[in-house]
Amino acid sequence: MNALLKIIGVTILVIIGGLSIGFGITWGPELSSRLMGEFSTPASADMPIAQSDSASDEPLYWVAPMDPNYRREGPGKSPMGMDLVPVYENAGADLPAGTVQISPEVVNNLGVRTARVEQGTLSDSIETIGYVGFDERQLEEVHARVAGWLRRLHVRADGDPVEQYGRLYDIYSPELISAQEEFLVAIRAGDSVLVNASKDKLTSLGVSNGTIERVRNSGSVIPQVRVYAPQAGVVDSLSVGQGAYVTPGQRLMRIAPMDPIWIEGEVFESQLAKLRTGAAVEIQADAVPGRRWSGTVDYIYPVLDSATRTARLRVVLDNADGALLPNMYTRLTIAADSSESTLLVDRDAVLRTGSMERVVLATGEGRFKSVAVTTGRRSREQVQIIEGLESGDEVVISAQFLIDSESSISSDFRRMSELEAAPESVWATGVVDEVYASEGIAAITHEPVPEWDWPGMSMEFSVDQSIDIEQLSDGQPIRFRMHKSTTGDYQIDAIEPAANDGVIQ
Repeated sequence: MNALLKIIGVTILVIIGGLSIGFGITWGPELSSRLMGEFSTPASADMPIAQSDSASDEPLYWVAPMDPNYRREGPGKSPMGMDLVPVYENAGADLPAGTVQISPEVVNNLGVRTARVEQGTLSDSIETIGYVGFDERQLEEVHARVAGWLRRLHVRADGDPVEQYGRLYDIYSPELISAQEEFLVAIRAGDSVLVNASKDKLTSLGVSNGTIERVRNSGSVIPQVRVYAPQAGVVDSLSVGQGAYVTPGQRLMRIAPMDPIWIEGEVFESQLAKLRTGAAVEIQADAVPGRRWSGTVDYIYPVLDSATRTARLRVVLDNADGALLPNMYTRLTIAADSSESTLLVDRDAVLRTGSMERVVLATGEGRFKSVAVTTGRRSREQVQIIEGLESGDEVVISAQFLIDSESSISSDFRRMSELEAAPESVWATGVVDEVYASEGIAAITHEPVPEWDWPGMSMEFSVDQSIDIEQLSDGQPIRFRMHKSTTGDYQIDAIEPAANDGVIQ
């Protein structure tokens, strides 16, 4: 019994709720209109495709604000839940193809903003990353010039600093001992030519001038010859250890200077047009916060990386205090200002599609038109216009997507209207391929029909019953008049021989 009462109660509540919703839908708009009076406005008043300056008070049909192809005979809701907008008989009839007109109130409601196309120079910058490296033009390779044993190595690891003419290693070499003895023999003999020759030999074998003078002054051989650093820097790529046996030409180490240093950065292929040698560069390093270095682009490498599609650039920078270390990460800001004057427009104004770029041009009096443009270089705020606009034009920079869509649709409709204005019937010349008399059909290969923008082709036409189709024969050249019937096919209603000696009717 209790369950039955609960079911009856729920049923009564559902019925009352349904009646309440029905009364709300039926009487809500009228009550709202009476309460609001002249302050009430239709929800579609802010839609850009609504036209109220029509010659007729009665709309032809109603369309969806976001899809003009959605049409209804009366007001209602679109599939997106928006109020349908009325379209009047002469709405936009006096506007050029692709132009839409919007009332000032709607422009304000949509938040339409415009900007002027100006002549100027494009100011931009490229932000990228870079890495600190040695100045490769000042790297010094140290190789063994004679065979021997490294009795003592004065630098023991990569990164060890060395001064110019600082000690690198001591080597014991029988070849160096023999060269010193030759030098002493030449001195004792008093032969200046032989002395100079033996001295040059010692120099070419890596013996310093100081060591040669010690040999001359002492008159004895130095068994372990010391080799000194040719320049100041740090040891890089040390490949031997103390006590190692080395041979002529063996690479022992590399000495890399710390001042100046190179910073190598990368830019995308699309940014190459903005990059030039000598452009100012501002450099920051996360390892040295708050400090900035200034330099210029010294070189742009002529080869792209095939994997990353980037190009390398080089900045040469003084590093007297050694704050920047090799392989350190840096951030580069490269000035990419253009030196030539060109047409510039706000970047927000350009609408990019898969095949073209457009802007919405404000032509005055609330009229807007979508036009195609050819763009060039871009910055964060502006775009270079190569073709499509002139200096002083006004373009829309906000809410232009809906206007552009409506402009494109209006342009398409106008072109369709022009196509529909073509003649209803046209004359054409062709040759009869085959006649199907029982079906009232003739297959004809006709020449191009410029009135309808048709190319030459073979088609089947229905022949009007008033024409004696039996008089047609295969291969016969004819001139015929055709039109599109109510069923959608093309019908011939008049035929004459190509020689114009009579009309078949």
